[in-house]
Amino acid sequence: MGFLQHLPGPPLDKLIAKVWDWDMPPAAHHLERVLPQPGAQLIINLHEDETRVYTDDAQRRCIRSSACVLGGPTLRSEIIDTAEQIRVMGVVFRPGGAHALTGEDATMLIGRDIDLGDLFGRAAPLLREQLLETPEPRERLRLLTGWLVQRMRSTALHPAIAYALGRLADPPQVRRIAPLVRETGLSERRFGTLFQRQVGMRPKHYTRLLRFRAVVDHAAAQPTVSWCQVAADGGYADQAHLTHEFRQFAGVTPSAFMAARGPYSNHLPLD
Repeated sequence: MGFLQHLPGPPLDKLIAKVWDWDMPPAAHHLERVLPQPGAQLIINLHEDETRVYTDDAQRRCIRSSACVLGGPTLRSEIIDTAEQIRVMGVVFRPGGAHALTGEDATMLIGRDIDLGDLFGRAAPLLREQLLETPEPRERLRLLTGWLVQRMRSTALHPAIAYALGRLADPPQVRRIAPLVRETGLSERRFGTLFQRQVGMRPKHYTRLLRFRAVVDHAAAQPTVSWCQVAADGGYADQAHLTHEFRQFAGVTPSAFMAARGPYSNHLPLD
């Protein structure tokens, strides 16, 4: 039992941040809030024959999908069931990576889990069957990585989008889109269309999400946080603006995040 992750080599390294294998005892709490990330994720449940997420309201309606799904990127937090998070494998895509792998319009993934079989046919359940028959986690990681290489549609994003993603990720982060668009040589309309198709969201939404992620990463590493200072350093108008944006993306306030955080900053126990 344990948690292993693998950083793939070329050519997957340009599309995928990590491939992981989770084999752990059930958690003490029933539900977890998962914070949004800018890249899509592939999930393969090896413990149950489905994946479950819950609506973030008083009803907590359960939405069931197959055991193999491609989901995200998301602009809101999701609530998952820890009862199925016992033997699970996954792939964390870099922004735009899922589009390069599948060739699909990334906007269709926003806030949805798509059955992997709808994208790759019978190859998806066959992969899960092979993984179920493979007891060694490192061998499972090797098998999944090889499967991804065989089905990769492209090795790269459009050069202008790849350039923009690099500029947006490197500090100091770009906060205005118009000058960046001019650097790519594309029209604003053409750039926006390409960005949405390959990344899944509008450039302004993407930069807001990156700014939120920077706040989460900073707060997760600190015992206490001056939110007023974080707001100023992060380019927010004031602390109220930061709190509003944090609630929009995380579904909770910054102080509630600090109170609930555990060993994995992207996962907040609920009940």
